[in-house]
Amino acid sequence: MTWIDRPASALAPSLDDFAALARKAFDDLPADFRRQTGDVVFRIDDFAADEVLDELGIEDPFELTGLYQGVDLGRRSILDPSPQPSMVFLYRRPILDEWCERGDVTLGELITHVLVHEIGHHFGLSDDDIHRIEDDA
Repeated sequence: MTWIDRPASALAPSLDDFAALARKAFDDLPADFRRQTGDVVFRIDDFAADEVLDELGIEDPFELTGLYQGVDLGRRSILDPSPQPSMVFLYRRPILDEWCERGDVTLGELITHVLVHEIGHHFGLSDDDIHRIEDDA
């Protein structure tokens, strides 16, 4: 049994295990979607940095499961200086907490959901846009 299929009662994966799960989630996405994503750096941390939480006005670090950081594809220009690489952060502890609380999805499904949500921001979609797409799917 892989981590993706384990029930919430299993031991929690390490940061390295979590990175492997995120890589598999990305690799399992449709090829066109992955190609359009381009070069994005994926990073796994236990929690968002305090500065990030402060900037977003979030007091409880368990409230943030993922974050996109960068210039989205819709606002990039070849005339602009080369931007910092786009990054998708996945926060292990909040994702694990949500997974355990929900109990109705596998860890792999939840990681995929957060990953696709953050890649949606990379494409220039707002939270409302992403939720609308999810509701219509």
